[in-house]
Amino acid sequence: MLPERSRSYFGASCKPIADPTLAEMGKNLKEAMKMLEDSQRRTEEENGKKLISGDIPGPLQGSGQDMVSILQLVQNLMHGDEDEEPQSPRIQNIGEQGHMALLGHSLGAYISTLDKEKLRKLTTRILSDTTLWLCRIFRYENGCAYFHEEEREGLAKICRLAIHSRYEDFVVDGFNVLYNKKPVIYLSAAARPGLGQYLCNQLGLPFPCLCRVPCNTMFGSQHQMDVAFLEKMIKDDIERGRLPLLLVANAGTAAVGHTDKIGRLKELCEQYGIWLHVEGVNLATLALGYVSSSVLAATKCDSMTMTPGPWLGLPAVPAVTLYKHDDPALTLVAGLTSNKPADKLRALPLWLSLQYLGLDGIVERIKHACQLSQRLQESLKKVNYIKILVEDELSSPVVVFRFFQELPDSDPVFKAVPVPTMTASAVGRERHSCDALNRWLGEQLKQLVPASGLTVMDLEAEGTCVRFSPLMTAAVLGTRGEDVDQLVACIESKLPVLSSTLQLREEFKQEVEATAGLLYVDDPNWPGIGVVRYEHANDDKSSLKSDPEGEKIHAGLLKKLNELESDLTFKIGPEYKSMKSCLYVGMASEDMDVAELVETIAATAREIEENSRLLENMTEVVRKGIQEAQVELQKANEERLLEEGVLRQIPVVGSVLNWFSPVQALQKGRTFNLTAGSLESTEPIYVYKAQGAGVTPPPTPSGSRTKQRLPDEETRVQRFKTYPACKLSPLVFACHLAATRNPHVEMASRSMVLYEVVLSLHHKC
Repeated sequence: MLPERSRSYFGASCKPIADPTLAEMGKNLKEAMKMLEDSQRRTEEENGKKLISGDIPGPLQGSGQDMVSILQLVQNLMHGDEDEEPQSPRIQNIGEQGHMALLGHSLGAYISTLDKEKLRKLTTRILSDTTLWLCRIFRYENGCAYFHEEEREGLAKICRLAIHSRYEDFVVDGFNVLYNKKPVIYLSAAARPGLGQYLCNQLGLPFPCLCRVPCNTMFGSQHQMDVAFLEKMIKDDIERGRLPLLLVANAGTAAVGHTDKIGRLKELCEQYGIWLHVEGVNLATLALGYVSSSVLAATKCDSMTMTPGPWLGLPAVPAVTLYKHDDPALTLVAGLTSNKPADKLRALPLWLSLQYLGLDGIVERIKHACQLSQRLQESLKKVNYIKILVEDELSSPVVVFRFFQELPDSDPVFKAVPVPTMTASAVGRERHSCDALNRWLGEQLKQLVPASGLTVMDLEAEGTCVRFSPLMTAAVLGTRGEDVDQLVACIESKLPVLSSTLQLREEFKQEVEATAGLLYVDDPNWPGIGVVRYEHANDDKSSLKSDPEGEKIHAGLLKKLNELESDLTFKIGPEYKSMKSCLYVGMASEDMDVAELVETIAATAREIEENSRLLENMTEVVRKGIQEAQVELQKANEERLLEEGVLRQIPVVGSVLNWFSPVQALQKGRTFNLTAGSLESTEPIYVYKAQGAGVTPPPTPSGSRTKQRLPDEETRVQRFKTYPACKLSPLVFACHLAATRNPHVEMASRSMVLYEVVLSLHHKC
């Protein structure tokens, strides 16, 4: 329970704010948050109308801008690209308690303007109140608190405190003391990644100062620290002249939420003088009425790090490290305490939020998250083919599960521990196949139930699993019990597809291997029933490079298969171990006929290849025909030059000669018969006005038809006959005679045109 002084803050009555600056600050914050939170709703109402985002900064305005314009710019920067890319994680739903946390940052800037004495009293009060409340809520009596932005920063400060406590001359001699007796920091193998490297970088210690303690292999959870092996390591380090300095234990590992045997570890640390630090999500359950004994033992440790921000849904709230130490000078040297008011003001957002939520609100949020975990765990126990990895952790607020099924009449598949009847390669292949199926399941569930906050992760022993940790997501995403029920329903709906896909994998492989022209590609990372590649005639099986011809065939195959009415999904991509294109077949249903599917793939691929071959052959034939036609046309042009003579090739003389005496020669072209694939002459086209062999030519025109003239030609001839010939020059008279006496229509027409031209020149002269 909280003390009376703290409880008065949690239940403070509402009074008018006397300070006008505070009132204006609260009003501005409320208006700003309302504008930013309503931007998403306004964007949806605009039906996809894109907001203009100021991605390119312009010149700074000399007169400045008002608050509304600046907030509008922030809003555009936050939501301007929503039409281009859909948001995968949705923005945190900030409630009233979140507004209090945000107000703390603004209020901290205002408080820093007070005079030094008022600022010192106020910051000391804020720090002491927040420390007292947290220690009482989480059952850590007589502790001190260090507030920090980086979650791992508190542990780094604790390590400095441990070094100063164990090495009395460290302040004077520095690292010479550490060189003579090297410190050792023990971390669990299940600790969060990068923690050891971070500590070494912050402390300036070499990596050999870190010691990873393995987890249990025979008894107990495989994610708990092996206490017996830890004791053996401590004894070995002491014998080699090292100093066991600090042990980091987990009350809820970062992966699956398992808790180490903290009580046994505390006894071991007291025996060898080692500092015990505890961290983990399960520390939040210390605020509940019932706490498991393993987590309750964390209240006796030397220090612990907590993250109340995600637990309570508070944005921009610092993490807290609670510790116990009697020497204030050493804590000051280690950086855990500070005389600067700005460092003490880090607790202000949490100080405001804790008062707003109250003790009942804090407990209710943590209790709700634990109930969601228990609800999902109890529901999954009734679902077939779903294995829960935290069945022995009844009080853990983390649920980790995965798809698991044993095929009939075969060795168990997808097990974490290899069995003797299976080779190492077979076990690895089955392990990757299981990981692919669970990865697909996790991604599907994340899309269908986004409020669940699921995470897909890879574990060293179990493989790919799905994690549900409502303590870290429920307060932020607003997860409810209905969301858990929807999650279970979605899992049950996906199980038939997973089961049938798993059972059809081997049948698909056998059918592909028995079909000519198809090659089965072993890609364990693909979650579908399998991967297949069509081997065309020119396929180089020994090469691993990309095959353009194969890519065209597979692209056409993908297009044809997608046009079929089927629930299967297909995609193409490079092979698992090469750059050759392959066809990836997706998840299958129970009524899938694998033999028919494989035959369809093979037949469609062969048809595409044959069509491609036919097109290539036709292209080659046409290309050769064009080349042959060019050669023959060139020969025809040379023969025409020999027949017509040299005079007809002279520009002026040849034109006049052609007008008087046209060459009676047929056009000699070439046509390509696509059906026969042969080159033919175009002489029948120009002579008979019809294309194709065996066509009966039209009757030869009679003489009467030859002497017919067009109306314009009759008019011209009549005019030439009536014009007095005595007035014409000899050249014009010659043209006149040629136009009136030539019986051929075409030749007469040309002569008449020439006569008109010469006649016009005669009049001008």
